[in-house]
Amino acid sequence: MLQLSLPGRRRPRWRSLLTAACLGASATLALAAPTTPVLRTPDASLPTLGDAARVDLSPVIERKLGEEIMNDIRRDRDYLDDDAILEYLNNFGENLVSFAPGARGETNADFFFFAVRDPMINAFALPGGFIGVHSQLLIAAQNESELASVLSHEIGHVQQRHIARMLGQQKQDALLPLAALILAALVGKAGGGADAAMGVVMGGQGLAIQRQLNFSRDAEREADRVGFQTMRAAGYDTSGMVSFFKRLQGTTRLYGEAPAWLSSHPLTGERIADIQNRIREAPKPGRIRPDAIDFHLVRARARVLQDESAKGREDTKAAFESQLKQDNTQQQTAAMYGLSFLALRQGDLKTAQGWLDKAKGSMKPRPGVLSAERSGPDGAAMFASLGVEIKLAPGQPPEVQAQAVQEAEQAHQKFPLSRMLARQYADAMIASGKLEQAASFLRDQVQQYREEPKLYDQLAKTYAAQGKIALQHMALAESYVLSGAVPAAVDQLNMARKAQDVSFYDQAVIDARERELQQRQRDEKQDKKDKDKWAAGPDGGPKLKIETSSETVPASGFGTGPAFGPGSAAGPGRGTAGGAPFGRDPGRLTDPLPLRSQ
Repeated sequence: MLQLSLPGRRRPRWRSLLTAACLGASATLALAAPTTPVLRTPDASLPTLGDAARVDLSPVIERKLGEEIMNDIRRDRDYLDDDAILEYLNNFGENLVSFAPGARGETNADFFFFAVRDPMINAFALPGGFIGVHSQLLIAAQNESELASVLSHEIGHVQQRHIARMLGQQKQDALLPLAALILAALVGKAGGGADAAMGVVMGGQGLAIQRQLNFSRDAEREADRVGFQTMRAAGYDTSGMVSFFKRLQGTTRLYGEAPAWLSSHPLTGERIADIQNRIREAPKPGRIRPDAIDFHLVRARARVLQDESAKGREDTKAAFESQLKQDNTQQQTAAMYGLSFLALRQGDLKTAQGWLDKAKGSMKPRPGVLSAERSGPDGAAMFASLGVEIKLAPGQPPEVQAQAVQEAEQAHQKFPLSRMLARQYADAMIASGKLEQAASFLRDQVQQYREEPKLYDQLAKTYAAQGKIALQHMALAESYVLSGAVPAAVDQLNMARKAQDVSFYDQAVIDARERELQQRQRDEKQDKKDKDKWAAGPDGGPKLKIETSSETVPASGFGTGPAFGPGSAAGPGRGTAGGAPFGRDPGRLTDPLPLRSQ
């Protein structure tokens, strides 16, 4: 993976987990592709080759492996747990996946798109459909077509099951050095001398390395082509892939680029030429999707969250002030939104509200002006969300918090599928003291969206404010289960069992849930043993693995750049996969399934 870093920015110390487990699609390497009506191209019949990898890594195990890695990533301080960014990326990415035939595989697994704070222009795919984007890539992309090119490239890695296929390739290549050793022994025995024998050994090792490099380069080209198809089918401008590659190529010149025969990825110039040929050969596209204002608003949030040091905030403010001078309504609106979010992060609530009002006003149609820039979404959900954030900020008087409840309720009714606004509505009710209403709403939400640990955290907070200690611990237990911290969940159930307000019904639920989690722990131990056997090399040789805090992970062979995960940036005292997730107090409270409505 070739990484491009901005001068003067210190890159976080990413853990080696991602280097080995991801299919890095550095901005240099990654061109994802968006989606619209399906259009036939010369590559429309490109086959999905992932099925051949089934023997090496089944889709079920691959998904489980990805989930375990994600549990580690979510505990890292540089994981951007920002609802607005996550919601945009997942809406945008899911739209692309809908135009990538067979991307979900036979398990019909959901994709999950997320962002991490890093000054490198990069993106990566984890096993099982988890796709990460560095914050600097969001900032560097100039339009949605460029972002679509990156995500489509990563979707192509998942669709073609490159991690599983890479594992199979590694197992085959592990035989080459062994064969070279045998041949070297024969050469030495035949009188060829020590130098000749050593040459044979080194040649075998070199051949194995070269085969891995060839596989990596082929996988990147394949992901480019699959991504191109997805992007074109989604209705995005395929020239966005070329423009993004060219920008990366210009950045690469500042640092130099390895020769093609030493790089695990094709040179950017080669890939640009390949995509340009495909654009020329493909039928002329129909209407190209215009950029949604949400894209520019998300870029503004990412810029604010990228570097929150004093110097970073000064640079961010200067960038937004320069952006205000551009002759483009979307850019101006995004700059106002960014200044509002920046002021909120600095605690200047009056300035934050002022810039937000200006941003919303800039999106209103002007009399006698017909602007193509305003076609598509109007950013209402993100504006409403930021407005509620400001009104719920510490220091706001009770009457403003009451207004936040009204605005959050209206926004939730207008955008009922927005998870960001649903959680904000719950936060607003809790902050204003409407605890019974909040608990009822959250119980309904966790029944509909069972995979959201944040909902259980909010429910635990609500029960804590009500003094319902047993329910509080039971809800937090469910949150820990969803975060992969089963031992911490069992601890929470034990605390719930000892609570003074625990009922007979609660005891029955706790006992049943505890038995289920204990069985799950036994199954996970057995799975780990099976994975150790599965990861072993031929004839009991060296394992193809890297060690993480909790698991054995297959080395992907894709990329030599920084890894993302818990550990290196964490320091002592951070959570592990077996303990309570980082940032949570194990003594807090939570709720079970089924949930009683007291």
